[in-house]
Amino acid sequence: MAKVADKYFVEDEFKIIEEGFNPAYGQVAESVFSLGNEYMGIRGCFEEGYSGDSLRGSYFNGIYEKLKQSTSGYKGVSDITEYMVNSVDYFACRLEMDGEVLDLHQSRFRGFRRELDLQTGILTRTFIWETLSGKEVEVRFERFLCMDKSQIGAQKIEIEPLNFSGEIKLEMILDFSALHVSAQDNLWVCSEQTTAENYLSITGTTRNTGQKVTSQAKLFGQLKDAVYWEKEKQTGITGRVFLTQGEVAAVGRIVRNLVCKNSQEEKRFERQKAEGAAQLAAHTYQSLKEENRCWWQRIWERSDIQINGDAGNQQGIRFCIFQMFQTYHGTQPGTNIGAKGLTGEAYNGNAFWDTETYCLPFYVFNDPRAARNLLLFRYLTLQEAVERARELDCAGAFYPIATISGKECCNLWQHASLQLQASTAVAYGIWFYQKQTGDNEFVREYGAKMLVEISRMLATRGDFSADGSRYGYYCVMGPDEFQMMVNHNYYTNYMGKFTLEYTAAVLNQIELTHPEAFRRLVAETGITSAERRQFERIAGKMVLLYQETTGLFEQHEGYFSLPHVDIHAIPVEDFPLYHHWSYDRIYRNDMIKQPDVLMLMFLFNSDYTEEQIQKNYEFYEPRCIHESSLSPSVHSVLAAQLKKHEAAYDFFAFATRMDLDNYNRNTQEGLHTTSIAAAWINIVYGFGGMRSDGELLSFNPSIPARWNSYSFRITYQEEVLLVKVGKEEVSFRTKNGKEIELMIYARSYLIGGVETLITIPQEWKG
Repeated sequence: MAKVADKYFVEDEFKIIEEGFNPAYGQVAESVFSLGNEYMGIRGCFEEGYSGDSLRGSYFNGIYEKLKQSTSGYKGVSDITEYMVNSVDYFACRLEMDGEVLDLHQSRFRGFRRELDLQTGILTRTFIWETLSGKEVEVRFERFLCMDKSQIGAQKIEIEPLNFSGEIKLEMILDFSALHVSAQDNLWVCSEQTTAENYLSITGTTRNTGQKVTSQAKLFGQLKDAVYWEKEKQTGITGRVFLTQGEVAAVGRIVRNLVCKNSQEEKRFERQKAEGAAQLAAHTYQSLKEENRCWWQRIWERSDIQINGDAGNQQGIRFCIFQMFQTYHGTQPGTNIGAKGLTGEAYNGNAFWDTETYCLPFYVFNDPRAARNLLLFRYLTLQEAVERARELDCAGAFYPIATISGKECCNLWQHASLQLQASTAVAYGIWFYQKQTGDNEFVREYGAKMLVEISRMLATRGDFSADGSRYGYYCVMGPDEFQMMVNHNYYTNYMGKFTLEYTAAVLNQIELTHPEAFRRLVAETGITSAERRQFERIAGKMVLLYQETTGLFEQHEGYFSLPHVDIHAIPVEDFPLYHHWSYDRIYRNDMIKQPDVLMLMFLFNSDYTEEQIQKNYEFYEPRCIHESSLSPSVHSVLAAQLKKHEAAYDFFAFATRMDLDNYNRNTQEGLHTTSIAAAWINIVYGFGGMRSDGELLSFNPSIPARWNSYSFRITYQEEVLLVKVGKEEVSFRTKNGKEIELMIYARSYLIGGVETLITIPQEWKG
């Protein structure tokens, strides 16, 4: 049952390296070498084309198609699917010599090396092409997406003849013709193809949603005898590059991609299109490359994690940090994070409740502005959540379990209708962000409206018991998706209680401190005093199942009576279970897919005693099958807290390298973005022992026996806090000298610019 690493990439502290090309790992490498900048993303496919297995994927955040499902006869079952659509390939090219087209599935080559530099965001690929005519030419591809100028990407192709002088034919293409793999269809209608000297432009419109993408390219380099052409869904230039033996010839492009998501953006979109050639002329390849290097340098200065004594996990955690910033860094308020980011088509590009519970902490402690903008997605899609609540016979707002546009995209009713955790995760995210940043203005202007509507849903989705003495949620599915239609799921009831109490507290605070803002809120939401009292009454009567004698919180009513399954007796060939067990077989026992009760003990750690955490961990951990890639990190964090150091490291072992080593054998579908965020949590909250739900930010650092030392950095109270953990002591200091009060090993310290050294207690040494 254990997941095993599939080692392929070379270990390096700041690079991802592929030496030699193995077609069996082709699509895995395409995912791993994906580039993104939140606005757009492109898989690491070969620019020149490849006739073997490949997913040529190019995606834009918020550009999607939709498919009408067969309509259900039951109210509340979603009948549409929205999915991030494969878009324009703006790096496509074609090389031909002596009538032979370069194709690494067919061509002879040697010395293949591909390298992603995490310090600069530059992806390079080099090899020597051995043509059928006996010529040898070294080809080097280089590309990057600008992190600051998010519409811009750049590509350079260098060609060096090794044993001849002559010429090579080269085409540079903007290509909308790729299939969307899951739909097995191309979903673009193309228009406005434009060519001019050293300039290409093409616009595509999605067939069903009517969204638009324009790709514009400025060409540079030594391309001669250029012929410009237009085809259906393609525009390009064909020319010759004259080669002199031993000299490098270079050709490239700077690309500007524009999107139009709705009619309100149409005027801006048309204006930006008209400025295309002038905008591109303002940039040079080298200046953009240097800007990118500086951008990433600033990121590593405030967010790096260093591990001494474990090269594999050093590479792994830096890859995770790199991908988190590629996926999202807050350039566009109101965009979200899909489960695969912008690296593949699995999960259709949909966002889940993982965004607020797993991803948000990373951004709060690395880029608070990005965290704020991430939460704005839920505000901008509040109306869709209100409409969804009505479909489910609830008041208020019911946030979707899977979404791109704010609409529910999951047509599995047991998930879309029974899971309340997307809604309560939004409330948790608002609370978490406010607590760590002190941004009360965000809560007044945006958060309070969401809280009111979520609480209205919670006050109507649940119900009182027959005698009116208890309140809870019936027929729900908690985080453990192996249990459905259960009553009083502990996580769901707890989060309902938390949300209602937090909403009441926020309303009281705004009314007291900002009466004008409160009057606006009342006018906009219609919230009444009676509703507020009802929120508090429900919270006070919420059922939280707990056994005093055992110290166990029951996952849901009747869970303790379910038939027991020894998960270690399940044959390894039965995994993943969804593919090998019938749905109902999965549901009818006490096996857990991912942490449920334990998830709460991570989110609200200070609400539980050490004894309660230990008893519940030791009861629920042996029942968890970890069918979700998010599961091991929570177990690792709690194991570290309980000083179960070996278990903590074992759960951690594949966290940072889940995609690099293809542990789940599905990296080819795209990267596990929220699991990547969980790897950061694993180190900072796990081994670093950080807890952020108490009165003060606190730390109980431990160190795995295999490591010599490690360090991490977080942004907190507008300062960068530097933490270094060695074998015997831990040091804390602030980068810029600001003083911050912290709890470290249950003692208060005032940390400033001078290093504070603290001896690690024996029990915290792994």
